Amino acid sequence: MPKLPQPPPHPPSDQGHTFGEVVILDLDLRIEWKWKWISVILWLLSENELLQLKMADQRNGSGQPSNAARNVYAIDVEKFKIRLKAFYSNWNENKAGLWGSSDVIAIATPPPSEDLRYLKSSALNIWLLGYEFPETVMVFMKGQIHFLCSQKKASLLEVVKKPAREVVGVDVMMHVKAKTDNGTDLMEAIFRAIRSQLGADEQVAPVVGHIVREAPEGNLLETWSEKLKGAGFELADVTNGLSDLFAVKDADELINVKKAAFLTCSVMNNVVVPKLENAIDEEKNITHSALMDEAEKAILDPTRAKAKLKADNVDICYPPIFQSGGEFDLRPSAASNDESLYYDSASVIIIAVGSRYNSYCSNVARTLMIDATPLQSKAYAVLLKAQEAAIGALKPGNKLSAAYLAALSVVEKEAPELVPNLSKSAGTGMGLEFRESGLNLNAKNDRMVKAKMVLNVSLGFQNLHNQTKNPKIQNFSLLLADTVIAGDQNPDVVTSKSSKAVKDVTYSFNEGEEEEQKPRARAEMNGGENLMSKTTLRSDNGEISKEELRRQHQAELARQKNEETARRLAGVGSANGDSRAASKTSADLVAYKNVNDIPPARDLMIQIDQKNEAVLLPIYGSMVPFHVSTIRTHQGAIYLKEVSFRSKDPRHISEVVQQIKTLRRHVMARESERAERATLVSQEKLQLAGNRFKPIRLTDLWIRPVFGGRGRKLPGSLEAHVNGFRYSTSRAEERVDVMYANIKHAFFQPAEKEMITLLHFHLHNHIMVGNKKTKDVQFYIEVMDVVQTLGGGKRSAYDPDEIEEEQRERERKNKINMGFQSFVNRVNDLWTQPQFSGLDLEFDQPLRELGFHGVPHKVTSFIVPTSSCLVELVETPFLVVTLGEIEIVNLERVGLGQKNFDMTIVFKDFKRDVLRIDSIPSTALDGIKEWLDTTDIKYYESRLNLNWRQILKTITDDPQSFIDDGGWEFLNLEASDSDSDNSEDSDQGYIPSDAEPDSETEEEDSDSESLVESEDDEEDDSEEDSEEEKGKTWEELEREASNADKEKANDSDSEQERNRRKAKAFGKSRAPPRPAPRMPKRPKFR
Repeated sequence: MPKLPQPPPHPPSDQGHTFGEVVILDLDLRIEWKWKWISVILWLLSENELLQLKMADQRNGSGQPSNAARNVYAIDVEKFKIRLKAFYSNWNENKAGLWGSSDVIAIATPPPSEDLRYLKSSALNIWLLGYEFPETVMVFMKGQIHFLCSQKKASLLEVVKKPAREVVGVDVMMHVKAKTDNGTDLMEAIFRAIRSQLGADEQVAPVVGHIVREAPEGNLLETWSEKLKGAGFELADVTNGLSDLFAVKDADELINVKKAAFLTCSVMNNVVVPKLENAIDEEKNITHSALMDEAEKAILDPTRAKAKLKADNVDICYPPIFQSGGEFDLRPSAASNDESLYYDSASVIIIAVGSRYNSYCSNVARTLMIDATPLQSKAYAVLLKAQEAAIGALKPGNKLSAAYLAALSVVEKEAPELVPNLSKSAGTGMGLEFRESGLNLNAKNDRMVKAKMVLNVSLGFQNLHNQTKNPKIQNFSLLLADTVIAGDQNPDVVTSKSSKAVKDVTYSFNEGEEEEQKPRARAEMNGGENLMSKTTLRSDNGEISKEELRRQHQAELARQKNEETARRLAGVGSANGDSRAASKTSADLVAYKNVNDIPPARDLMIQIDQKNEAVLLPIYGSMVPFHVSTIRTHQGAIYLKEVSFRSKDPRHISEVVQQIKTLRRHVMARESERAERATLVSQEKLQLAGNRFKPIRLTDLWIRPVFGGRGRKLPGSLEAHVNGFRYSTSRAEERVDVMYANIKHAFFQPAEKEMITLLHFHLHNHIMVGNKKTKDVQFYIEVMDVVQTLGGGKRSAYDPDEIEEEQRERERKNKINMGFQSFVNRVNDLWTQPQFSGLDLEFDQPLRELGFHGVPHKVTSFIVPTSSCLVELVETPFLVVTLGEIEIVNLERVGLGQKNFDMTIVFKDFKRDVLRIDSIPSTALDGIKEWLDTTDIKYYESRLNLNWRQILKTITDDPQSFIDDGGWEFLNLEASDSDSDNSEDSDQGYIPSDAEPDSETEEEDSDSESLVESEDDEEDDSEEDSEEEKGKTWEELEREASNADKEKANDSDSEQERNRRKAKAFGKSRAPPRPAPRMPKRPKFR
């Protein structure tokens, strides 16, 4: 960038402009000089505009204006109250220790600077007030808070007076400094207030705490520092107190840290690593500083890293660091030089990237190795294990020193010769400052780990040596760093999406021919013979290599999954109570209150009383009433299972049967809806936008599930209000409210190969849509009309009418998709507001390129992954599976010659039924394996379908045996094959079944013609459970006798023939024959 000419040596006049220059002059803000040779330009900004520009500057410590400068400044009063109370509480509790016995705390914030720096004073401004107030002095006393600042800042700080008095009982005093005043008199007034508040006499000097390490800058702070030192006060350092105050983060702060970590990982995964891989693969010459610039641009513009975050809210923690070629510096202050990236064999590349979101920091560092030497491989493996040990030690109740000591213990055990090269610290605390003093993870820090602390766990080996004369690879270092949040029990590594596994950080050359590799500078490779690139990333070596890397990663996932499952099972009680809602008892069912209410007998015929929901049966000459709910089954009560009547009039008995069915269906539907409504979680009331803002609106939408009723279905509109969505049609009763707090996942799926564009909400708790209880609500528009040609003949592809019609359809589809996209973008912007930060809401979009066909329910559907779910949103019932709830995935019926296979998803909640997706084409197998592996989901393969209900019951009944036997490794096909070559029963307690029952019991081939036995699928399968236990009908007895006759007839067959048939029937299922005297059913493999 060309340098601008220097301004003239004389100072600018008060009018603020001279020929050829533009001056924006304000004593509260720094002077901006812009040189212009062509014409005279004078920018006239009001004082308020200048102040808003300054106060909206979110760049903590850098002083550089951010894109947020256009936003109006406002102090969050509620957050101020909470944090001011926390400030005074911490001060009172730790006054003698961390706060240096300070009676008064004085914090002076310097003017802005072009340098990227972190100051405790700026951090306190942002933490307490939400923004940095430069050139402002804050003095905290037990009964007062004093602000020394300009008139504009004082007017903005007026809003804190009332809340400060409410929460801690202090008065806020403003000392307004005029532009021409040096503030001396105001400072003396503050000093008098200090003496007056403390009642200090001549002999006892008040203790005033300040930040010792921050040197005064600017006229105001220099004058303040000089006056403070000469005021006769005893001065103390409050750095440790502020560090402890900032250490434990609240929910909003943790959200900011996680978003910063998400951005950091996105930059690493989507920008940095691909750029490096491309440079290595194509042998490009690129400098460390050029890579630094690319990474910094990606942080400042998150769309480059495929991160949906506002650029106004992000910034860098430090300039990204790239090091290679034997020169390494593991300190955070290291810089990327102008040397070319070096990536010959045995070379090491260190990358460190840090980003901020709303001023909160995150950090990640990784080491890449090219054709690693044995020393490099061993050192990296030890470093990885040591860092994991350090992270694992960050549990509440442990000392901060435990992290470093855990890492040191691993190195001493695994590679004692590397102990001298281990870094002397395992990292620091992190938050508004990149390095929070007082939270260093070294061997001497005795401060305790607390839940919700954020730490940068950074560990490395320095100055290791390869046995070579090449100076570029003779010396090397290794570094790993992650952002970690200390949890209530276990730490959360929020930068885990950036992989540090050996397979992901190691690259190799093709070794097709053995030859001595000579070091060569990339800058000298300008011409000469055309040689093909010799470097190929390990991930591009072909299918065998991919499968091997995947197998290694899956083995590591298996270890982690078994440990996680063991911890979870150890904390789960053995109670296996039925979670279903209790049904009504027989005492609750009253058809008639007394005998007189029973209608008079009518020729002793079966009667149906629709009004009282009763069936009257003639028994021994009397009409006996039965409530319709007690017919056939009633859980937990005596019920009418079967009665036999003869009728002279077949039409009458048919009408009776139909009436009973209709009445029973109506009653069951009503009771089901009543029970569902009783279990609904109460929702907050929708707050309409009203005059606050115009609601975001999307019109002409259809809803699924649909409203009840027989009228014509009507489209409606969806509106985004203050705390939720409202969908409504022109009918007053057709209205659905979806609260933001109840949304678990939100999806936007534009129409590509589908007929609809849709918005889908998967909810935490059920809501009622019409009379249906649901957790999934969808709003959609059909992008094409279904048209049928009446002539029946084919139309020409060159038919102008056909071409015009297709063009109209494309335009309609694009218009609808754009309308939905605009709605989604506006709602996403709404969800970024502070009041929704704890919900972590954002519309997710399915990744069609990763999709596959399968049968999750009854029909073949196109199932698509998203960033956090596996979904199918077109066919009903919908499929939404949260990836974080998945324990493992078992791919079943996988084998040579199979055209299809099945996917069984086992959830972490073992009381939840597994989800099976059937009939997935075998061509999708590798893609699904790759997707599961990249999302860190452990998968297994089996040749048969397994009886998962029995398997999960066995695990929950005896979890310790499951853990002792290797956890999920009984599903490992390769291990089980090798361990059971001579064994018939390789799965022991986990025996695959010939068929997983479609219902909870098998009511086999019943031909009984009871009145209501041919009911629809609305009834629970549990009804058949209770029915089978009660006894056998005449039809069942007759069927058994018939089967016995068949067995006798088979006695005439030869023994050999019977054995052959039996082996054929049972050999397919690998399950023992059933003892029932009926012919074996053909096994089903689902």
